[in-house]
Amino acid sequence: MAAGGFIVDDNQTNRCRQMNRPVSNGAMGKVFHRRTGDAASRVFHRRTGDAAGRVFHRRSVCAFFRPLLFLLLFFAVFSLTGCTQTDEVTETETPETEARLQIGLSFDSFVIERWLRDRDMFVSTAQSLGADVNVQVAGGDVDEQISQIEYFIQKKMDVIVIIAVDGDALKDVVNDAISNGIRVICYDRLVYDVDADLYISFDNRQVGVLMAETLISACPEGGDIVAIYGSPTDLNVDDVVDGFTSTLEGSGLNIIYSAYCDNWLAELAFDYVNEGLEITNDIVAVMCGNDDLASQAIKALSENQLAGEVTVVGQDAELSACQRIVEGTQEMTVYKSVEEEAMVAATLAVALARGEDITSEDCAWPVTETIDSGSYEVPYYKLDPVAVTADNIDEVIIAGGYHSRDDVYLNIRDEE
Repeated sequence: MAAGGFIVDDNQTNRCRQMNRPVSNGAMGKVFHRRTGDAASRVFHRRTGDAAGRVFHRRSVCAFFRPLLFLLLFFAVFSLTGCTQTDEVTETETPETEARLQIGLSFDSFVIERWLRDRDMFVSTAQSLGADVNVQVAGGDVDEQISQIEYFIQKKMDVIVIIAVDGDALKDVVNDAISNGIRVICYDRLVYDVDADLYISFDNRQVGVLMAETLISACPEGGDIVAIYGSPTDLNVDDVVDGFTSTLEGSGLNIIYSAYCDNWLAELAFDYVNEGLEITNDIVAVMCGNDDLASQAIKALSENQLAGEVTVVGQDAELSACQRIVEGTQEMTVYKSVEEEAMVAATLAVALARGEDITSEDCAWPVTETIDSGSYEVPYYKLDPVAVTADNIDEVIIAGGYHSRDDVYLNIRDEE
């Protein structure tokens, strides 16, 4: 409550209320109750309403002493610890605690296991740096995500971080955020044709390269393969496909069937593998856009008695995928340190909110590259993916602390 240019400390006010003590507004001779505004000469008992001058029984106090009692009460009020003028601050004397930065974090969905890891690391890092994070989840609905971003704009967030459902459909609302002076980070997926402040992701083309290289190594004699790509609205998928198909050229591996899974819906992978097997059941491999798709692809292979015989690759290093790798039904997954991505993104988000130059060498994580978003060159922080197979899973996944050994080898009897 502000009175006469002063700001009353609400915590001290509450303590005063509990002790039935008035709070000073700094005006000499007047001590106002927080709610009633009564002067000290009329400070009332909290429950009975008796005036301060009538705290003692009437019959036991002579009228001669009443003025003296009022005077003693007046000075006692000003001497009470924690309720005096020293608890009041002005903006020029003792500034209020600096307002915490506000970051809006909009997720596509939590269907993919890794996003929960991203969320937890991002939020904890941002909070440790003095920012509050408002997390919204669109459930794979682009209209819902647009509504959430509009909400962030209305709330005047300092930074909005977006894991896009559809990199094309968000263009207008993201540009609206930018025009309102809000910093925008495209997290893991680029929003097309916007002048975002940062795009942070892994080298998605390299993800496709690693998948293809694994298949070439596992299938040296070549053969027919099925390719199950991710969501067509995820612009990263284009980079993965480019890296994958260009690396396969001249390898002897032929894509006889390919399809995209709208909104990364895993059940579609089950249907697509069966459709590929209708063309020929003599396939040597299945490329899957992520490990969730791989789970359904392997289910289809299993029903056709081909699980473990057909090489399968995916990405994200989900626990179930790591378990399949040691069991022998999935050849490889691409590990991406999502904790590192989330930590760097949160750190850079706070830096942007503070008006710092994230391309400077003085930045904790300097951004040195750019990427073409269609009309703009967007600052790009690129991280490197790692191919994980049975040969290095202990070193990369277990020793790295991403999953525990007990969890990874849950379905494998310990032979030691």
